[in-house]
Amino acid sequence: MAFIGALIGGVTNHLAIKMLFRPHEAKYIGKTRLPFTPGLIPKRRNELATQLGKTVTNYLLTPDLFRKKMLTPGMEKRVETFIQSKMDQYILQSDKTLNDWLKLAGADKLPDQVEDKLVTLIDQQLYEMKAKVTTGTVEEVMPLRWQQQIEEKIPLASDFVLRRASQFVDSAEGRQTFQKLIDDFLASKGTFGGMLNMFFGESESLVGKVQREALRFIEAPGTKDLLDQLIWKEWQNVQQQPMEQLTSGFDFDSVFASVRKYALNQLALHERLDHSLLHYWPQGSTWTAAKVTPQIVNFLFAQAEAQLEQSLKKLKLDEMVKEQVDTFPVAVLEDLVLGISRREFKMITVLGAFLGGIIGIVQGIIALTLNGL
Repeated sequence: MAFIGALIGGVTNHLAIKMLFRPHEAKYIGKTRLPFTPGLIPKRRNELATQLGKTVTNYLLTPDLFRKKMLTPGMEKRVETFIQSKMDQYILQSDKTLNDWLKLAGADKLPDQVEDKLVTLIDQQLYEMKAKVTTGTVEEVMPLRWQQQIEEKIPLASDFVLRRASQFVDSAEGRQTFQKLIDDFLASKGTFGGMLNMFFGESESLVGKVQREALRFIEAPGTKDLLDQLIWKEWQNVQQQPMEQLTSGFDFDSVFASVRKYALNQLALHERLDHSLLHYWPQGSTWTAAKVTPQIVNFLFAQAEAQLEQSLKKLKLDEMVKEQVDTFPVAVLEDLVLGISRREFKMITVLGAFLGGIIGIVQGIIALTLNGL
């Protein structure tokens, strides 16, 4: 009886464990489905998947878990180090030139477009300047401040002219010039010139007289006033002159071409773009590591923490788990469960056999006792 009880207990427990998974599909005799088919887990797989999904989202992959495991200062520092290293490797300390980056972005025509745009702007400004300069009189075109400055310089110009004239007249060069002029004048007059030469004496003495008279004229107060008036009158005449007439002989096209060429040579865009970012910004890695990357990572972590619960809801982890479990073959679920609890299931079978044996012994004792009575 002990053996039979142990056999029954062990077999029934083993059968009950097997019936959790087997058969995998429903069995039929004709159109009648056999009871207990399929097994419990295959039959309730949809409910199991739903419950497993809820368990994962409610107790396993919770927002608090993500905060504790992922959104930590240590993780933030590791992410910051990783991002900075990749920025250094691929951007800040890369050997790629700015031209390479433009080609990578599909903007390799940008330098030519910039140069064309620059030339267009220069031409536009130059022709606008030409139109402005050549339209109207000098008085209308020239800035008022310039005109005032010129008018303020007229007395100074008179002083300068008279001072230089006085220096020239009183110099040996001036004396020689006067003597040559007098000699030429007297020679051109023939007999009359000879008479004048006899009347005034030698040309040398005549030169001295003319030189002294010229100095008196230059140093006379009225001479400066006269010169000021002459310069002022000429300045007023210049102010009324059309700018187009004054600039008619000026070669604007050559000047404009030189300006364009100079601007493009100074820009040297293609040459400047043929260097790496490190060439222009050697301290870029240090600066971004101190000023940019920490701010970016801090902002990302703050946004991740603020949006964590909402993001997990949008991910619908429970539905994802349910879909995955629904796609598992029943054999995979069986291997999964048995792989975890195979030893426990064996112990349940052994326990059933043990209890069955104990019950058999108790039954045997009871039967022997009753027979003895």
